[in-house]
Amino acid sequence: MKTKTSLLYGAVVCMALGSTAALAHDSHSEHAKVKPEVPTTLQYDFEYRTAKEKARDTYRHPKQTLNFFGVKPTDTVVEIWPGGGWYTQILAPALKGNGQYVAAHWPKDSSVGFFTKYRAKFDVKFTDHPERYGNISVTSFEPPKNTTLAPSESADVVLTFRNVHNWMSKNYEQTVFDSAFKALKPGGVLGVVEHRAKPGTKRLAMIESGYVTEDYVKQLAQNAGFEFAGASEINANSKDMKSYPAGVWTLPPTLRLKEQNKAKYLKIGESDRMTLKFVKPSM
Repeated sequence: MKTKTSLLYGAVVCMALGSTAALAHDSHSEHAKVKPEVPTTLQYDFEYRTAKEKARDTYRHPKQTLNFFGVKPTDTVVEIWPGGGWYTQILAPALKGNGQYVAAHWPKDSSVGFFTKYRAKFDVKFTDHPERYGNISVTSFEPPKNTTLAPSESADVVLTFRNVHNWMSKNYEQTVFDSAFKALKPGGVLGVVEHRAKPGTKRLAMIESGYVTEDYVKQLAQNAGFEFAGASEINANSKDMKSYPAGVWTLPPTLRLKEQNKAKYLKIGESDRMTLKFVKPSM
């Protein structure tokens, strides 16, 4: 038969255990509250994107494009030559806290005035505001002097938007593709968006017009060691005839001819663009 003392002792023990369990449960619940879930998809609608920036979504389709390339919020993403940062406005906040945005930008000490001007603007707008964009990493990239996009095999994704023709004008387009291959982890993705030339367009015409053939971009990627993983027509524009007095810069947003036939070119819209995905082999 149990004594009153033993019964009392058992009750005290049960109460103590219950209190401990309750505290542990409360602690776990409190921990769950402060530990946010890691998002599985990118977020795009940031309130500080301007109306002017959002208006270009009609031609650039950022959500569909980044989904096609398979960008995840936990990825380390390198963007080559982000310029004024149109895509930075989307990518940097989407990667903040879970991934890493790397801007392979123009050097601060470049001999090209345009490059130094836009690099300085980029730093003021983005790298000086980690509270909004996270801790952006910036590398200086301007071949043939600077050819490192990021540490070897550190990136999950390397992206470039409308830059291949610029590299061709300096004869270092292959160097850039080779650098992208080196920066990517095995299995990593190279995403390329570029003004699309008509098949068979000669090299000089590509440089002068700003339009590049899909076959040439694929050849550059293949030379670097990439495997072709697919193409999308997300950024296609059938209205673009690709034959203008000032090349692709005749069309918006540049409108190099200014008021001359402006309404005509605005009606066409931004250029027809290829959207190509390549993968660095895992083995």
